Amino acid sequence: MQSGLRIGSIFGIPLQIHPSWLIVLGLLTFSNGLNWQADYPAWGATTAWGVGFVAAMLLFVSVLLHELGHSLTAMAQGIRVNSITLFIFGGVASIDRESKSPGRAFLVAIAGPAVSIVLSLSLFGLGLLLPTASPVAVLTTDIARINLILALFNLIPGLPLDGGQVLKAAVWKATGDRFKAVRWASRSGLILGWGAVLLGLAMVFLLNDSGGFWLSLLGWFGIQNAQSYSRVSTLQESLVKTTAQQTMTRQYRVLDGEMTVEAFIELYFQASAKDNTPYFCSTDGRYNGALDVSALQNLERSQWQVRKLREFATPLAEIPTVTEETQALEVIQRMESENLTYMTVLSPVGSVAGVIDRGDLVRSVGETLGLKFPSEEIQRVKEEAAFPQKFQLGVIALATELEPELETPA
Repeated sequence: MQSGLRIGSIFGIPLQIHPSWLIVLGLLTFSNGLNWQADYPAWGATTAWGVGFVAAMLLFVSVLLHELGHSLTAMAQGIRVNSITLFIFGGVASIDRESKSPGRAFLVAIAGPAVSIVLSLSLFGLGLLLPTASPVAVLTTDIARINLILALFNLIPGLPLDGGQVLKAAVWKATGDRFKAVRWASRSGLILGWGAVLLGLAMVFLLNDSGGFWLSLLGWFGIQNAQSYSRVSTLQESLVKTTAQQTMTRQYRVLDGEMTVEAFIELYFQASAKDNTPYFCSTDGRYNGALDVSALQNLERSQWQVRKLREFATPLAEIPTVTEETQALEVIQRMESENLTYMTVLSPVGSVAGVIDRGDLVRSVGETLGLKFPSEEIQRVKEEAAFPQKFQLGVIALATELEPELETPA
């Protein structure tokens, strides 16, 4: 979901409020105020509305603590939490990447409901010690009940709910396949989401219950998120199973290391400077390395006739390289983290087998998923060295981290 207005931070985590949160705040205050005026007339209107507003605020404090449970557990695993956002359906913690194992994923998933259950039990206990029907006692018991509902609702076994994350961790542990686990949890989320939509519509049209509208809206939100989880998981699986050999191209040149700088500039560089073509040098059949074109650009013109290309070659052992069997996932992670324009692929004997840039990755991964990108789009990606806005392979790859035993393509 889109980011909201930042209102501060907690434990170093940016805290944001989505505009839809204000709608729920107003609705809850109005509903609580009306109900408590009717149930506790001795309070008076001012007290009823005031307690109603405090109850609405404490609901979101409860949601915040729930999300902090997830966030602090993730941070304990070395995972960065980008933000916590409160919105119309509660809250969401945006984490930088996934847990490395099903056990750790389970701990992150269960931490939120665990916080809510502890809050509920503590508040129920406190409520028993307060004067019956007093505003503080009613408020305490109401928030205790809400936290219990929050915990139980989130434990429903379907993504994007915490119960779906627990289901994913369980299937991951049982099968050893995280992608299969996400598919199971996503399907469960879709079934539950459509069930909520249909039940909500039945409540509206058959029972004339307006509450069904909110149930349908909640179900639709769940459907969209379950589908999003499934799409991202499919893309991640493709990145794991696609190798550098399947992605690389031979759009590079191998030049004679004895060629002068002047000859190179006249024959190649001026005509292809905009293509960002990678150049490599070899002498007597052995690679000198990758040609550092930027060094040539800074060379005085008087040196062009006497200096050889091999003098400006960086040995292959000193440049970023991968093997033909390297996952596309690792290729993207390295290109993004090291800010590389392209990656050199080496053959088993250590020679240059091909090169990979972002355009090659978009084309190859897109074909795996049945997506065909226009050649003009691929060329733009190559020139700008940036993934398309709607196909953010870099963001998804950096958020993907698997256990070592799961990193070998099937």
